[in-house]
Amino acid sequence: MLEVTDLKRATEGLRVGVTTTGAAQGMAQLTPLLRQSVTTLPGGGSHEIRVLTANLQPGDVTPRHSHRFPVTVCVYEGTFTLDLDGQPPIDIAAGQAFVEPPHVPMTGRNNGDIPTRMCLFYVCDPQSPFADPL
Repeated sequence: MLEVTDLKRATEGLRVGVTTTGAAQGMAQLTPLLRQSVTTLPGGGSHEIRVLTANLQPGDVTPRHSHRFPVTVCVYEGTFTLDLDGQPPIDIAAGQAFVEPPHVPMTGRNNGDIPTRMCLFYVCDPQSPFADPL
């Protein structure tokens, strides 16, 4: 069934991580936009499609974490720097996208002087957390 999901329903029971700021400006913002169960993906079974926005102020840094499923990051303002274990830092600039691999420890940050705004999209098992702290 096709449906539009309101924000309250999308956020019920959804555990998302928070980020801490390196510039003492408060917490970065994660806003769930969509959380919808589907049974029509290849492989069968039940999955959830989730879409969030993330806003990181200059100096914001995410806690060290990993994801259980690939997370697609689409940056539409600023630059998001991703530190994946064992890799050099990856800068994802406005107009670029990147798929964060599952089960890889990582930290993300905004090293710029303007806010970074992005959309996050992923498919997961029902009730899975967005991130696992490390």
